[in-house]
Parts: sequence; C-alpha cells; structure tokens
Amino acid sequence: MKFLILKYAVTAFIIVLVSEVAKRTDRLGALLASLPFVTIMVMIWLYIEGQGDGKISNHAFYTFWYVIPTLSMFLAMPVLLKNGISFWWSLIICVGITIVCFVITSLVANKFGVTLIP
Repeated sequence: MKFLILKYAVTAFIIVLVSEVAKRTDRLGALLASLPFVTIMVMIWLYIEGQGDGKISNHAFYTFWYVIPTLSMFLAMPVLLKNGISFWWSLIICVGITIVCFVITSLVANKFGVTLIP
C-alpha cells in the first residue's frame, strides 16, 4: 500500500511541476510536457514490481504506435484556438481528430502485423 501511495505522489508531483512550469514559460513547459514522463514512470513501476522485460518491451512498443495518432492534436489545437474556437470546443474537436487518426493508424499498423485494437 505504501508503494501505491508513493506512485500516486510521484506521478502527481510530475504533472503539477510541468503545469506550473508551463504557466511561467511556454517553451520550457512544452518541452517538459513532450518528454515521455508517464511512459518512463510506468516502465520504472513495471520494472520495480517485477513485471519482466517482455512486459516493459511490449509497453514501449505499443506506446510508440499509440503516440502517432495523438500528434494530430498538437497540430490542430493551436490552429483552432488561433481561429477563435473556444478552448472546450477545440479540445472536443481535437479528441475527435485523434480518434479518427487512431483508427487510421490502427488500420495501417494492421498491414504490418501490429494489432492495436484488442
């Protein structure tokens, strides 16, 4: 139980740290947010919990494929906001774009023998 609380605390600390830095400087906040902190933390937690190299390898492999469709959000969000669309509508539209891109990525990955949707 103590380890679970530690995982929550470290994860929350990273998220709060990045959001606080982003309030002060756009570029440094974006740089920190772009780093794969969550993936790194998950791999560390998996390793510490004895999940084995296969599980960690699979996590890294599938994370690569799941990151690809999310990149569209980072292109669409600034365009939508700069064109006067409210934050919430921009976010909703970006989620929709990401879902469409995920389906396309999944279909392409399938051609290479990678199954993303169980």
